[in-house]
Amino acid sequence: MAEPTTLFLNGPIFLSGVPPGTNAGLSRPPTFVTALLVRGAHIAHVGSASDPTIAAARADPATAVRDLGGRTLLPGFVDGHMHLMMMGQSLNKLELGGCGSLDEIRGTIRAYAAANPGLPRILCKGWMHSMTPGGVSARDLDGLDGERDRAVLIDTKDLHTAWCNTKGIVELGAEGWADVPGGTIERDGEGRLTGVFSEAANLTYVWPWLAQVASMDERTGAIKAAVEAYNRVGYTGLVDMAMDDGAWEALLALRAEGPIPMRIAAYWLIKPQKTEAETLAQVDRAIELAGQYNATTTPDCRIVGVKVICDGIIDACTAGLSEPYAHNAHLEVPLWTPEQLEPVVRRADAAGLQIALHAIGDATTTMVVDTLIAHASPDRRPRVEHIELASAVDAARLGQAGITASIQPVHADPAILRAWPRLLGEHRCARAFPYREFSDAGAPLALGSDAPTAPHTPLGNIYVGTTRRSYREPGYEATVNPHFALGLCESVAAGTEGAAYSCFDDHRIGVLKKGHKADLVIADMVWEKEKMMEARVVETWYDGGLVWSEEP
Repeated sequence: MAEPTTLFLNGPIFLSGVPPGTNAGLSRPPTFVTALLVRGAHIAHVGSASDPTIAAARADPATAVRDLGGRTLLPGFVDGHMHLMMMGQSLNKLELGGCGSLDEIRGTIRAYAAANPGLPRILCKGWMHSMTPGGVSARDLDGLDGERDRAVLIDTKDLHTAWCNTKGIVELGAEGWADVPGGTIERDGEGRLTGVFSEAANLTYVWPWLAQVASMDERTGAIKAAVEAYNRVGYTGLVDMAMDDGAWEALLALRAEGPIPMRIAAYWLIKPQKTEAETLAQVDRAIELAGQYNATTTPDCRIVGVKVICDGIIDACTAGLSEPYAHNAHLEVPLWTPEQLEPVVRRADAAGLQIALHAIGDATTTMVVDTLIAHASPDRRPRVEHIELASAVDAARLGQAGITASIQPVHADPAILRAWPRLLGEHRCARAFPYREFSDAGAPLALGSDAPTAPHTPLGNIYVGTTRRSYREPGYEATVNPHFALGLCESVAAGTEGAAYSCFDDHRIGVLKKGHKADLVIADMVWEKEKMMEARVVETWYDGGLVWSEEP
């Protein structure tokens, strides 16, 4: 039987023209063609409607013609940094992002608990430390559920901290937890748990507990829901940046049920341990799995590398900075020292794995760039995640060393940065999210969302990256360092080809090119950065087949 053939006509078809590491600048015009032919799961021809190949396909009655009607055809987007199972689980959590105070948080949870008596526990998301400047404790959440007294567990927006009520402390078994390197199990002056767990304590204890209490059906259902949500907004690929055994087991179980319309590249999360041997055992686990699940054996579900969270976040004052925080004169240090980090990088790199290092503060950025330059092979395409504060020197070093800047413009949304001037001082805010410098220096760019910590729509991500204005609050007039903005063409390229490059998948996805996979997005959009807020995805195609349409 002949492969199904689809011809796309009558709309601009985007060709990147911005290979990773290319400085496209703010005004690089897009390159469009007018026809694209798909046969089976691959692109057969890209060009003009008058090309002989296109004319022959159009004359063939077996060819299905998809009239774009003036809409834009783009490569399928690839989320360069997200958390797959957490994203799916978050879809069923109570959103607290609209709250502005502890009283509003308490009232929102009380109403939700009353309206959902059948839930085994109350899971929430979106809390920010700036909502509760006086601090929080388990007692603040006690009594919100009446006689049912279920556990209440709240994630911060950034997922670096969890906060629970007294019943949650009991369910978690937190009284028996030992301190872990790089983590905080918060206690009051009398040594009692407050119900707040940060950084490595959250990663080591709370994340695995949430996976454990979920059944396999719930875990696979969460992944499936996340994939469906991603297809709806135009993603055909993603990079999971905190994979562990619980999520991997669920992902394999879901794959056993049938194909998943998403190309998944995963980085194994390495947590700080008490000894180097214990830490490196996690790297060996990643090496073992990568030997089984890789670009040759399972190209659409593979272990690509390792991920290390080297510091915290600005809002919690846990990011590693070169100067003390402005409001309290504290100087936080990175969660990993160079002496702890270097053996991990060397072991993983020697085994052929990629290295992805989370760095938000400027001091941590300096440390991880030093480490990657010294101990990671450039041909492994090492990458730094987030890079929210960076010196001009380090921005230049990223490009000089060919290190991928894995960035999430939605984190530069001014609506969530209102506390930064108080925490950092205005002088350091002027160095926030210096994406323009990364691109100008020649660093490959990969756009991601960090979902579920931020809105996951790629078009919204591009809007913030190019305008430096708020996607969350469209009426908010503030901008964040607009001189660091990206151009529209380079942003779209970074969210497609750049993200594919970042995980060694650019040889087959990310660009509309003959021989590449037919992963496509049809968008109703105007090619202007200010108009990206109104742009919307109307169809998503994966492997040459329609997997989502706004029309039923």
